[in-house]
Amino acid sequence: MNSEITLKLLSKMIDHALLHPTLTDADILKGCEIAKKYDTATVCVKPYAIEMCKNILEGTGVGICSVIAFPHGNSTTRMKIKETEEAMQLGAVEIDMVVNIGKVLEGDWNYISDEIRQINDTVVEENKILKVIFETDYLNTGQIIKLCKICSAHSVAFVKTSTGYGFVKQSNGMYSYKGATDEHLKLIKQNITGKVQIKASGGVRTLDDLLRVRSIGVTRIGATATVDILESARARGIV
Repeated sequence: MNSEITLKLLSKMIDHALLHPTLTDADILKGCEIAKKYDTATVCVKPYAIEMCKNILEGTGVGICSVIAFPHGNSTTRMKIKETEEAMQLGAVEIDMVVNIGKVLEGDWNYISDEIRQINDTVVEENKILKVIFETDYLNTGQIIKLCKICSAHSVAFVKTSTGYGFVKQSNGMYSYKGATDEHLKLIKQNITGKVQIKASGGVRTLDDLLRVRSIGVTRIGATATVDILESARARGIV
C-alpha cells in the first residue's frame, strides 16, 4: 500500500451522501454522526436538512454540502441562484448543482455556460465551493468534453460525474445507471484545465473503488458506503 495514503486523506476525499428520497430526519442525523466519527469532508444533504445538520456538525471538521436543482437540473437559472443563496445562508459551504440536462443534449451551450457562470459567481462571492454535476449517463463524449471546457473557462472548483439518480431506460424497459466510470473519469481528467478538480459519484462503493478513481485523478467522491470504505482501510493497516 502506498505509504502516502492515510486514513485522514481518504476520509477527506468523501462527501458522505444523505440524499435518498426516503431518508427521514432521524436517518440524516444518524448519517451526520457517521460523518463526525469518520471525519469526512462533508455531508451532502438536501437543502431542507442544512440547518439541522449544522446544529449537529458545528465545531467539527465536517462541512455541509447541499444539492441544487437535484437530481434533474430543471429549475430556472434564477431559481437555482435563489436556492444556492439560501443554502449558503443556512450554512452550506459547498454547493453541488445539476446542469440543465436537456439544454446540454440539444447543444444550447450559451445557456449552459451562462447558467454555470452565474451560479459560480454567486458561490465564489461567498468564498464557497461549487461542484457542477454533469450526469454522464445521459451524455456522449463530445458533450462531456464541452462541459469540461465550459467549467474550466469559468474556473469552477469541481466537476462531478453524477447524481446517483440518473437512471437510463434500457431496451428491456428497466432503468439502470453506471455512475462514475473509469472511461468518463479519464475523459474528464484529460479535458479540465486550471485548478478544476473531479468528484466521482455513483458506483464508488469500496476501498478499491476509491483507490482506483484516486489514481485517475479524482480528489473527492460522493459515497453512502463511507463506513465500509474506511473500515476496510483500517483493516488493511492504513492509519
